[in-house]
Amino acid sequence: MLIVFINAAKTKAEIDASAIGLPSDWLQFFVNAQTVMTAPTVKYFSSFMNSLIITSGSLVVIGICSAMAAWVLVRTKKKYSNFIFLFFVSGLVIPFQVVMLPLVRLLDIIRLADTYIGVILVYLGFGAPLSVFMFHGFMKSIPIDIEEAATIDGCSKTQMFFKVILPILKPIFVTLLILNGLWIWNDYLLPSLVIGIGGAKQTLPLAVANLVGSFVKQWDLQMTAVLLAAIPVIILFLFAQKYIIKGMTSGAIK
Repeated sequence: MLIVFINAAKTKAEIDASAIGLPSDWLQFFVNAQTVMTAPTVKYFSSFMNSLIITSGSLVVIGICSAMAAWVLVRTKKKYSNFIFLFFVSGLVIPFQVVMLPLVRLLDIIRLADTYIGVILVYLGFGAPLSVFMFHGFMKSIPIDIEEAATIDGCSKTQMFFKVILPILKPIFVTLLILNGLWIWNDYLLPSLVIGIGGAKQTLPLAVANLVGSFVKQWDLQMTAVLLAAIPVIILFLFAQKYIIKGMTSGAIK
């Protein structure tokens, strides 16, 4: 991070001279930032919006669907509940590289390649295992008496989940939003396969890759672009790190 920070405020000549030296003029960062934001190959603002749409959409789908699945699995005392839970958790040990080519082929067949929905559904598939696992452990600590009281008061299953269960899940929910958000925002491999570099729906990591060529390495612009892409998640992490710690420990002791 230190190397990225100091080199984002240098010219290419300064970086070539010394990659670890301090910049001669810190205001050079704003010059580099303006160049990055206006570069036609980067398309910074549209790439930022694409990252925002994909990340926020994926987090909503992963959070709601995983919480619903974990709630049903915890409250359904059947043998197949444990099997389905283990089936979810088994996704944690499957590397993305094993399924990425069949996955891209499948998205092409069902015409979801290079679409927001296609990318979000793929992130749901890879984000659900960890989310279901953590929600499942947290929900075991929620007394069933609360749900029985809600049923007596006339709550339907849908009302019970959104009005009773979901507010209780806030610590672990925020934790998973942050963890999945950091991963999805910074992910390069999956969007590069599903969307492609230089497309209309490219994300920020893909936009940064446009500054790398076979014969030209624009290190000053690359470092600036990396820093601009990382600033939102750095701010998010600094303000929400207490929720990560709280959520990771919640439900660990019953």
